[in-house]
Order: sequence, then structure tokens, then C-alpha cells
Amino acid sequence: MITALKNIYKSTLHLFYPHNCTGCGSDLLQENNLLCLRCIHDLPHTHFATLKNNRVEKDFWGRIPLKAAYSQFYFSKGFLMQQLIHRLKYKGDTAIGFYLGEMMGKTMISSGRFDTIDALIPLPMYANKERKRGYNQATVICHGIAAVMNIPVLNNAVVRQLATETQTRKQRTERWENVKSSFCVARANELTGKHVLLVDDVVTTGATLEACGAIILASAQTKLSIATLACTGK
Repeated sequence: MITALKNIYKSTLHLFYPHNCTGCGSDLLQENNLLCLRCIHDLPHTHFATLKNNRVEKDFWGRIPLKAAYSQFYFSKGFLMQQLIHRLKYKGDTAIGFYLGEMMGKTMISSGRFDTIDALIPLPMYANKERKRGYNQATVICHGIAAVMNIPVLNNAVVRQLATETQTRKQRTERWENVKSSFCVARANELTGKHVLLVDDVVTTGATLEACGAIILASAQTKLSIATLACTGK
């Protein structure tokens, strides 16, 4: 009887407050999921987490020394991943960012290549920009990862001290010049001797992550890995 009542309650709740897939709008999804099984299957998984010397790691060769790096998905314009990241960054949909962060955390645990991570650092936003948006999307992703991996998020250990122009139309060298002096370590004691994971939403040329990573590595005996939700191109 109790089970039947619960089922009736859930059905009624679903009727008035439908739980739909963030990707396709279908209501054929599990209670705690934001994407249906079809959308999860259709996401452009890179499978980089298990691969040493994957494309993301190679992109940073000769730039900054990394223990490991990977992107969870490929990013392509006009496809589902662009839609989800757009919702996260510009539509206030922090729930999807947290959910995708949880997916990243599960992937990293399964890979075994990120087992020594001590803390997460979201790529910092300039303070005025973060206030205007209301949140940092990298921080949202970090909290999703942290919920799975049970490691702390260091929100203010590194800060973005300069506002920079948009990177969208800049070449690799221009991007580096645009961000090379943008970051500083505010709490060095939180980084010293730790293996930290620097997290962002999308990596393109990697100039911003490189600039921030170089500042992090200036702290004594600090090791660095990088993880992003997506990377451009296949």
C-alpha cells in the first residue's frame, strides 16, 4: 500500500513538475539524472582519461610540466555539448555543470591516473565578471567532481588579478600575451607540496590554463594536472 501511494505521488508530481532531459526534452530518464540514456550515449566522449600522452597532454608538452591531463568530451559547434555548456555559462543552469562534473569525477576515479590529486582549483574568473554572472562555471564543475572524488575545492588560492579581452578570435601567441600576467597565488600555503587539479570548461589553445598553471607551479613542490569538460576539435 505504501509503495503504491509513493508511485501515485511520484506520478502526480511528474505530471505537474515534469522531470525532462536537459538535452532532448524527453521524460524517459532516471529520477536523479539530468540527461536521458540516449543523450548520455550520444555525448562525444574522448576516452582520454585512461590514455597517457593523449591529445590534451601533448598540447602542453614543452609549455608546463603536467602529471596528467584530459578532457571529458569533444566540443563541436551546433551539437549537444555546445548546448549544455551554453546553458551552464549563460543561462544559469548550474545543475547541469554539477552533473557533468560528477561524470568527470567518476571517469577520473575509473582511470586510476588521478588518484594522487589533493585538491581542485577552478580556473579563476576576474572578480567583476564573476559577480556579473553570479558564479564561476569552473567552480560549479569542480564541486561536481569533488562530490564524487571527496577532495577539497580551493576557491581562492589562485586569483585572476587582471581583466582580459575575449580569447575567441585570437591566435595562440595573441592568447598567451593576453593572459600571461593575469593570475597570482593568493594562498601559497594551500598549494605547497600538493598535487592540484586545475579545472576549466573548454580548452582550445590552452593559453589561459598554461598561464594559470605556471603560477601554480611556482609554489614549492607543487604538482599539476589539468581536466576540462571539453576540448575543441576531433
